[in-house]
Amino acid sequence: MTGLKYTERSGYGWVVVVVAFTLSSISFGVLASVGVFLKPLASEFGWSRGSLSFGYSAITLATAFSSLFWSYIADRYGSRWLVLFGSITLGLPLLLLSGMETITEFYLYYFIFGAFGHATVTGPLYANVGIWFTKNVGLAIGLTVAGGAFGQGVVPYIVRYLIDKDDWQTAYSTLGTAYLILAIPVALLVRDSPRRKAITTEPAPTQKDGSPFPLSTKTVVLWLSGAVTFCCIAMAIPVVHLVPLLTDNGLSPKEAVTIFLFLMISGVFGRVFGGKLADHIGALQSYACMSVLQTSVIFIFPYADNLILIYILAMIFGLAFSGVMVSFLVCVRMMVPGRYLARAMATVGMFGWIGMGLGGWQGGYIFDLTGDYFWSYRSGSIAGVINLIILFCFYQHLKKKNKPQNIVKKTAH
Repeated sequence: MTGLKYTERSGYGWVVVVVAFTLSSISFGVLASVGVFLKPLASEFGWSRGSLSFGYSAITLATAFSSLFWSYIADRYGSRWLVLFGSITLGLPLLLLSGMETITEFYLYYFIFGAFGHATVTGPLYANVGIWFTKNVGLAIGLTVAGGAFGQGVVPYIVRYLIDKDDWQTAYSTLGTAYLILAIPVALLVRDSPRRKAITTEPAPTQKDGSPFPLSTKTVVLWLSGAVTFCCIAMAIPVVHLVPLLTDNGLSPKEAVTIFLFLMISGVFGRVFGGKLADHIGALQSYACMSVLQTSVIFIFPYADNLILIYILAMIFGLAFSGVMVSFLVCVRMMVPGRYLARAMATVGMFGWIGMGLGGWQGGYIFDLTGDYFWSYRSGSIAGVINLIILFCFYQHLKKKNKPQNIVKKTAH
């Protein structure tokens, strides 16, 4: 052990967690900032909220489909140079957005951000973290994706300040420059786990009782992808449209973005808590618990007219939706062999991003049709219920597949 380089020792996994936290923060911060830019861009260009919401969808859909390619690269060659490439790409589209003049440019630059930036510094890096750890897997992944919640809270707050101080063009250009300065040095610290090559020969993952996991990779990915699609449709509504909802209800932009900051800071703790919960009660059970909480809060949001209640709901939602995100990633890590890990995470993530894109877009589209956010949030809660139904069926299917093994064990005793 003493002869190993520091970057080859198991403890370096925590350095990779810090790197992933940082890159997730700045990358996810752009997604959450779309809602802050909605009204300034609508005022400047006369674009509808539905069309502007599709900018969020452009990131998520680009991330969804490009992740499959990047994950294949990561499974075969590792994620180190891939993440460095993505970190360079994070800032360039933001600089281009500062000078846009058409809605086509708006979509194109966000698409580039998702396909070549966000997709490369999230999924492959999460899989890398999962391979570094054999113990406290949930905690490690939870801390990793907590960066996304931190960035989703802090970056929109910074963007709101820059817009108020100057204008939306300055906000985009400042963000792009800062990202280039910060992301590239951090990405240089990424290393692939020494276990990466060995894990490709490992058999199917085991359950807590030591028995082999009874479902194939394809089956696991199919069930989780279906659930995650509707789960992410639900969570995208508040993520994209909470700030506009609150300002429509009379709060100032600064008050609205402060509430969103509290939501996302709560999400930082939610992702760590969700990871620890997955370590203790199981990843699928943690996913279901957090989904129940998330769906309930989405249903209540349109009725909240008390400032204290809004803060409480925002923080509960931040805890819940963040716990959901880490839980389904831990599900993939614990149910899928290591040689398929990046691709499995990318496939499930692809359906999640599709759900996020649909949810963000439909929230704005339904608003354009109805003139308020009541049915936008109602559609989100319905999607959350569908997610819970799929999770219940998955749990029952898994339980049924485990029964024959339990019978054999009892007979042997």
